[in-house]
Amino acid sequence: MSETELLKSTTDGERLMLAAAGAWTAEHARELEPLIDEQSRQRRAIRRVDIDMGAVEKLDTFGAWLLERLVRAWKGRGIDAKVVRLSDDYRVLVDEVRGVNLKGEPPPAMPPFEMAMASIGRATAEIGHACLAMAHMLGAVTAALARVTVKPAAFRLTSMVHHLDDVGWRAVPIVLLITFLIGCIIAQQGIFHFRKFGADIFVVDMVGILVLREIGVLIVCVMVAGRSGSAYTAELGAMKMREEIDALRTMGFDPIEVLVLPRVIALIIAVPVLTFIGSMAALYGGGLVAWLYGGIDPDIFLSRLKEAISIEHFKVGLIKAPFMALVIGVVACVQGLEVKGSAESLGQQTTASVVQSIFLVIVLDGIFAMFFASIGM
Repeated sequence: MSETELLKSTTDGERLMLAAAGAWTAEHARELEPLIDEQSRQRRAIRRVDIDMGAVEKLDTFGAWLLERLVRAWKGRGIDAKVVRLSDDYRVLVDEVRGVNLKGEPPPAMPPFEMAMASIGRATAEIGHACLAMAHMLGAVTAALARVTVKPAAFRLTSMVHHLDDVGWRAVPIVLLITFLIGCIIAQQGIFHFRKFGADIFVVDMVGILVLREIGVLIVCVMVAGRSGSAYTAELGAMKMREEIDALRTMGFDPIEVLVLPRVIALIIAVPVLTFIGSMAALYGGGLVAWLYGGIDPDIFLSRLKEAISIEHFKVGLIKAPFMALVIGVVACVQGLEVKGSAESLGQQTTASVVQSIFLVIVLDGIFAMFFASIGM
């Protein structure tokens, strides 16, 4: 079969007429592709192209794609290209191919300044979306809490106890270890530098106040965000991917009441307890280092600690803990429910959960520091 039988071209003024014939199948790929490439590269002064497919005897997916490629080549240059006299037997195939591999025109290159401003705008919009999602989740949790307060039998106590065991009791060993080491490090560094001024004993004041007011609760919340917050996001995200949350809604259950509320309450209960345990472990580590490295007798350490700290310092740390736990729980559940249907999305939302939780915990700690300073605590 000759090339002229497969595709003929004639020109009528500003109109190009292409007449296809024969078999447009993969068997004739060597003959068809050069013809399509030749017509696609032409730069004639035309405004309209008609491709007559009336004489085509056979058409498979390969031929339909070549036809679509030819149409797109002309349309890409702003020329009106139409397929005429296409047999009804092949119309469905051509329509299917037409919807494949569609790519819009690439956006024009933006100046660097505009690109930077656009990036800032997108980041700001994402922050706004995250804030709205957290506010919505906080409102939903509050509404669910009000419902179970009115009707206590609806509260999932077993679920809450399970999560309390997971985020509380099972977290005690790692919290003890990390806070103990932090207390040791703070005391060692304090003694090392205070010794230059002969003020070794003031390391007790530093360890006591710093641990009870700031470091104890902050370290515990960072660990909880990385350990329990990420687990919440992964659990809810996996349920979202398996459509279990949609199934709960179908059965008439509120996912916030069933899944989110027990987790958030478990965190609010567990974090203050972990903060107390962690603070005691850090003080013990600081006292041990002060004794072994700084030569400060344990009796002297305890006596100085009683003078340096008060119940106010203890209250400050524990008051922060439930609010930070609420932030961690809300952020973790929001990110978990925003997971799409892919493992990549699950990983991204889990990472975002940990990063946002730690950031907000630090911001909240700064807000509390200013608040307590303003009221004299």
